[in-house]
Amino acid sequence: MRPETQVPLFARDKLKSSKMNATASTAVAERPQHRFLSGPAIVLYIAAAKLLFHLLTATRYGIFRDELYYFACSEHLGWGYVDQPPLIALLIWIVRHTLGDSLIALRLLAGVAAAALVWLSGKLAREMGGGRFAQSLAALAVLPVPIYLIMHHWMTMNAFEPLVWMGCVWCVVRAINTGRLSYWLWFGVIAGVGFETKYSIAFLLLGVLVGLVATPERRFLKSRQLWSGALAAYLIFLPNFIWLVVHHFPFLELMHNIRMTSRDVARGPIAFVVDQAVILHPILFPLWIGGLLWLFFGREGRRYRVLGWTYLVMLITFIALKGKNYYLAPIYPMLFAAGAVAFERMTQARWTWVRSVYVALIVITGALLAPFSAPILRPEIYLHYQKTMGFEPPKAENQPTGPLPQHFADEFGWEDMVREVARIYHGLTPEEQAKTAIFANNYGQAGAIDYFGPRYRLPKAVSNHQTYWYWGPRNYTGEIVIVLGSDGRGDREHFASVEAAGRAYNPFSRLDERYYIFLCRGLTADLREMWGKMKKFN
Repeated sequence: MRPETQVPLFARDKLKSSKMNATASTAVAERPQHRFLSGPAIVLYIAAAKLLFHLLTATRYGIFRDELYYFACSEHLGWGYVDQPPLIALLIWIVRHTLGDSLIALRLLAGVAAAALVWLSGKLAREMGGGRFAQSLAALAVLPVPIYLIMHHWMTMNAFEPLVWMGCVWCVVRAINTGRLSYWLWFGVIAGVGFETKYSIAFLLLGVLVGLVATPERRFLKSRQLWSGALAAYLIFLPNFIWLVVHHFPFLELMHNIRMTSRDVARGPIAFVVDQAVILHPILFPLWIGGLLWLFFGREGRRYRVLGWTYLVMLITFIALKGKNYYLAPIYPMLFAAGAVAFERMTQARWTWVRSVYVALIVITGALLAPFSAPILRPEIYLHYQKTMGFEPPKAENQPTGPLPQHFADEFGWEDMVREVARIYHGLTPEEQAKTAIFANNYGQAGAIDYFGPRYRLPKAVSNHQTYWYWGPRNYTGEIVIVLGSDGRGDREHFASVEAAGRAYNPFSRLDERYYIFLCRGLTADLREMWGKMKKFN
């Protein structure tokens, strides 16, 4: 059977048209090139540069707060956690058991995800009809994006979220271009993996659904493969969903508590859009705005209008829900790709010199702003650089920081804290040590004890924060407790004696990570009996 006869009847005409359009546009835009200078080759070079950059900066500072927590979660593998699905813990477990627990090993997969995102952005531009310049520009645009430099520096679920989203977008574009309904099945599989990565994939699915309904692509809603993909996504997500049901949806409780405390910075509509321009790099604003316009009004871009609706729906939703400014960040590579194709078309016959100018601006300004998002400079030099440039990245949370931005500050002070705890712990007699609990008031402190503790012969920490609460008090009664992250006032109400035995301090850590460490004795009740009322999801 010929391949064309396998295409559903409703898609054949559009498929023939798309082939002719793509062939015509490519013929105008492209000349025969050596394979090492072709668009796909240049995209691979840029992807390799992205990977190399993240590997070279992986160990510049220290381990990040959330990485410490996810590392602890990897020692308690399960189908869910209070604040994230299970995939990140599983990936870290695999890394630990194959490459070890060094920072370079821990962050390798995040760097690979960054390189893959660059590659997929170039592929998207090519699939939209872009030639060598468009493919290269789409890939290059991902390179200096400040929020991506932050996300791909850490081994967190945020490192993989943009890649998952663009995998879904790739399937949508391929389904439109080829008419092959099997891409909707793969869309569902990738979306299912997305649910096991981060729940925010639900907003992408909402956007795609609205986009399908609002465009001629609504015809796909009649296909069996699309609904088979939806079923695949559900089945992949099902184990985590069951965990959420059994544990009474702790993630929703967490989100409610965060909203009640006003921890996150809430932006109005205009401020939210302005933040997008800043965290995506101001020089790229014309590119992604141009891409959005091309998707709605471009002669060739209108065939992918479903993606334009996807973006608008997500933008409006996050503004309405007062989401953090970076929640929308994973969607932009598709707009970079669309903008790159539009830019290539505009400069095809004339003004070709504008291409070189714009690429140069991306590279130069990207290099100037990179130290604000990636650990390139020593902290002391960074502070001087920030003062000289007069620029400070926008905050996403209403929490105290030290002299450094939060994304840098959260990489400092952890081992200093553990070393001080070890000094206090080993100052006790062996009999006292056996019944001494190390209690942390947040998962970062607890994760630091668990990560660095073996070097200092410390037991595992206990904490009432996030998923640590489910892991319990480890049979400690509370007779002796080393308390981290407390001002001591509340502890004096519950212990017979409270002694300020040491201090956690690092000049570059966050202000709320500079505190006294208390040695408390004689808890007024058994810690195991109190534990059920100590839950802290925030």
